[in-house]
Amino acid sequence: MKLSASLFSAFLITTLATAAGTDDANLEVVGKYLDASRVQQQTLRGTQMEVSIDAKLPKLEKQGRLRALRVVSRLGKITYKALGFSGDTTIKQEVIARYLSLETSEHDANSVAVTPANYKFQYKAKLTQGDHRIAIFQLSPKKKKVGLFKGELWLDADSGMPIRMSGQWVKSPSVFVKKVEFVQEFEMQNGVSLPSHIESTVDTRMVGRAELSINFTNFTYPDDGDSIDVLNVVAEDSPGH
Repeated sequence: MKLSASLFSAFLITTLATAAGTDDANLEVVGKYLDASRVQQQTLRGTQMEVSIDAKLPKLEKQGRLRALRVVSRLGKITYKALGFSGDTTIKQEVIARYLSLETSEHDANSVAVTPANYKFQYKAKLTQGDHRIAIFQLSPKKKKVGLFKGELWLDADSGMPIRMSGQWVKSPSVFVKKVEFVQEFEMQNGVSLPSHIESTVDTRMVGRAELSINFTNFTYPDDGDSIDVLNVVAEDSPGH
């Protein structure tokens, strides 16, 4: 079927206008996400939550579980207080402690934040999950740096709050690590998305694949007058950390 020149021009104009409208809508979602991220970060400051970290080294048939209290100061600093550990000490020292060391280390959060300054956002798809309209974006980091990843970001299209992030780090945090992959899920509470679960696999050169499954529960806001004795579990039984 052939289109006349006038019909083809009308078709082209309509198509371009539709595409431009879609781009504007996607840019609006990204803008909502940037605003939502600031609200989310502010909400998480001054909180504490219970964390359960299950880790395995399948090749060595070793596993362990750490229960801890994760505390975020009002300045955004993260510390942990151990509530109990069971399993092989190799898991505690070589897997869990290394994960906690990365999370609690001092770094410039803005340099690895999921923002247009660090990533290219490319619209990928939309889907509906219950009452939520979700916009999915492909993320490509603009530089190769530890903490940046290539993957996907799922956003609540109405609020801009993150629902899910997944991908692979573009730079290894250590010469002993070959690849890091992860999936992080969030849960909406009172209009703010809070971390709920992380699944991560780390391919190492020494002990093969390490698997981590992390659950976050019981978010609370301690009173300013409460005294919280926070111990960094990285320092426990882990020489060199």
